[in-house]
Amino acid sequence: MATSQHDGADGQLTRHVYTLIKTHRYLEASEILDEKLTLYPKSRPALSLSAFCYYHLQCFEMAAEQYEILQENYPDVDEYRLYYAHCLYKSGAYQDATKASFMLDQPSMNSKVLQLQAGIKFAEGDYPACRTLVEQCPQDSMDTEINLGCLALKEKKYEEACEIFHRALEVVGKVPDVSYNLALSYYYLQQEPAAVKHLANVIETAIQNYPELSIGLGTEGIESRTVENTLQLHESAVIEAFNLKAAILWLGKNFTGARECLTDLPPRHDEDLDPVSLHNSALSNMEEKPAEGFEKLQFLLQQDNFPPETFGNLLLLYCKYGYYNAAADVLAENTTLQYKLLSPFLLEFLETLISQDTSKEEAFRRYDEMAVDLAEQLRRFTKKVQESRGNRDDDSAKKAIQEYDECMENPERYRLTCSMPRPPISGEHKKCLEEKFMPVLMHQAKIYWDMQNYPALEKIFRKSVDKCNDQEAWKLNVAHTLFMQDNKYKEAINFYEPIVKKHFEELLSVSAIVLANLCVSYIMTSHNEEAEELMRRIEKEEEQIAYEHPDRKLYHLCIVNLVIGTLYCAKGNYEFGISRVMKSLEPYSRKLGTDTWYYTKRCFLSLLESMSKQMVFLPDSVIRDVLAFFSHIETHGLKVPVVVEAPLTVEPMHKGRNTVTYEVRFLRHLFVTISGL
Repeated sequence: MATSQHDGADGQLTRHVYTLIKTHRYLEASEILDEKLTLYPKSRPALSLSAFCYYHLQCFEMAAEQYEILQENYPDVDEYRLYYAHCLYKSGAYQDATKASFMLDQPSMNSKVLQLQAGIKFAEGDYPACRTLVEQCPQDSMDTEINLGCLALKEKKYEEACEIFHRALEVVGKVPDVSYNLALSYYYLQQEPAAVKHLANVIETAIQNYPELSIGLGTEGIESRTVENTLQLHESAVIEAFNLKAAILWLGKNFTGARECLTDLPPRHDEDLDPVSLHNSALSNMEEKPAEGFEKLQFLLQQDNFPPETFGNLLLLYCKYGYYNAAADVLAENTTLQYKLLSPFLLEFLETLISQDTSKEEAFRRYDEMAVDLAEQLRRFTKKVQESRGNRDDDSAKKAIQEYDECMENPERYRLTCSMPRPPISGEHKKCLEEKFMPVLMHQAKIYWDMQNYPALEKIFRKSVDKCNDQEAWKLNVAHTLFMQDNKYKEAINFYEPIVKKHFEELLSVSAIVLANLCVSYIMTSHNEEAEELMRRIEKEEEQIAYEHPDRKLYHLCIVNLVIGTLYCAKGNYEFGISRVMKSLEPYSRKLGTDTWYYTKRCFLSLLESMSKQMVFLPDSVIRDVLAFFSHIETHGLKVPVVVEAPLTVEPMHKGRNTVTYEVRFLRHLFVTISGL
């Protein structure tokens, strides 16, 4: 009787385990099976089901351990040895997987063994050996066809890869792996619309077939439970699809769309993220969470399978945030990666950028050499394009234009990465071409800008006019250079105006400082009506946005008024200038911020300096207005930081002192003391 009860309990447990597996609840099933294995460590059913669950959970090391026990205890079952080798391959133990595959000598398994060995060679990057093995596989197999497509991709034969994957789709239908590979082929061919079309097929198929993955709920703000890295998630190819789509949008400078793609991903814990998703998450959120982004990129660089873009992006971001010593340390610690993952130009650019922190003269000299060399290349490529077009040689012209684009590649463009081709036997890259000359020129120019040597800076820009006069960034920096020379406001208007008029229907998309400088230039050249009209349009746009988004802070009109007020203060007209500055921050709840306070306090410090020297005397009415203004700022500035701390700050500032409220109290004390109130 007791035995019957025991058998009944075991039967119920077996049914429960199979039910869990059927409903893809592999984690729960594996926990039950692990308990059984503590009692019966050599139970064939428990070991087999446990290995199956671990495989579907993508825990390939654990699955390999179970299959190793099975093959030792049941040597006559060839499938266990095949599964063992396959799990070793999936776990990244390629040498062990190769050894295990050589032990599979049964003729019936020849095709599967060749496919496995080809997958190992593909993962190791030995593409010639991989091709040799794939060509030995049955040629009428669609898996063989798809594998040849993946090899064509890695060998940069993108048109051939497209043809292969199109043929495969006609036979197998909308299989996620194949659709993703086709999208990746179009991506490398720079045919982004076609790539996005096939990525949409992958995503739509995943939404229909795997509703449990909660795709897209994160962007909509809907909370859902996190998903495991299951085989279903891998088979859906949705992770790769969203990352590739994000990379395409990022290259198109649609940063908001790229971030939304990454939040559309199935929700997972950070520790479960694949390297590509972790890299893209760090990069896309760098503006909002720089400390977290640096932490993720540093972690990735310590792993064996980090995306190749990680190294260059981390170095560029260190330089962007002024951590030149950290960038130099990373270069010194990874000498082999310098030549493997960085182009010669990017390496030289980074070394020059880092040296700028210690020797501006040496950096300027190196930038100058790079600019001269690039200018010569551009001249040569331009001549080649013109000759090819004159001879009506379209192929040569196309090749010359591609070489020109490569010469203009922007070394400072951070790149989202994407996964590599996904063959059936395995399961992660693109370079955008554009603007190499401009960053070199701008970093060289910045040395003179920091020295406030604007005439010399203007000469640098004049030398590059034939190469950059169609670049908006170049025009903008020329305008700033002319504006800073005081006597060239009219020339500055000629550069600022086209930029502003280009975006006249959406003025708030233009940088606030550009609008402010243009207004000041108008005023300084007695074009007050144009300045007032521009300010009215800015005010109208801000009112419209404020109506649609009441909680959004808008600073454009505030900064324009601040710059105008600063101008009058600099000319000694403090009464009007300070009044304009105070007015610009109304309403305080919407206009007071870290940047606006910085420019505001500069005007008051200049006023206090002049008052202490008895060079300026304010009327009582203005003094009362100033004290009332300080009281308003004290009330609204409690949560506004004075300084946005650097992401890798070791000793954070005192929170109480890093507020506008703290500083305005100090200013009021100085003002009362100097005024003799």
